[in-house]
Amino acid sequence: MSELTRYAWMVAPWSAKGWGYLAVEAQGDLLTRIGLMTGDYRPAEGMTPQPEDPLLKEAIGQLGAYFSGGLKRFDLPFELDGTEFQKQVWNELLRIPYGETVSYGELAERIGRPKAARAIGNANGAHSLPIIVPCHRVIAAGGGLGGYHDQTKRSLKLKCFLLKLEGAERPGDCEKYKRVF
Repeated sequence: MSELTRYAWMVAPWSAKGWGYLAVEAQGDLLTRIGLMTGDYRPAEGMTPQPEDPLLKEAIGQLGAYFSGGLKRFDLPFELDGTEFQKQVWNELLRIPYGETVSYGELAERIGRPKAARAIGNANGAHSLPIIVPCHRVIAAGGGLGGYHDQTKRSLKLKCFLLKLEGAERPGDCEKYKRVF
């Protein structure tokens, strides 16, 4: 029988804008998901809140340090479930330095699949640990935002927030998302 998934949550720094909790989920000794707690987030049946769990406390502490500008690279154990191609993309995401961006096409080149930019975008959106696996650092070839998470304006606003936090926001990229809230 597998261990139950447990979770803890934190108020995200953009919560003053009317939304913004992060649920950090773990199973065993590995993080498995970060849920962006907007109105549609619900813990899976059988999940139990455990805010004092050492792994969850560490993850929330590191996220807090990241959001305050004090952490540039996460050091947390995690597991991502996906195809070999997706895992290859996600591992490459982890190599993009804080404060830098690459295009979907550049990421495709890096993994030796130069014609796979669209597939890179799909893989980018399929993993379960946004922020920790920095898919927000991948942008469109022309320098635009590209996509993020569930493609809603709120998600793109979050991408803008993360890029700005890291000093990687390009002038004009996020202007149309300033009135989302």
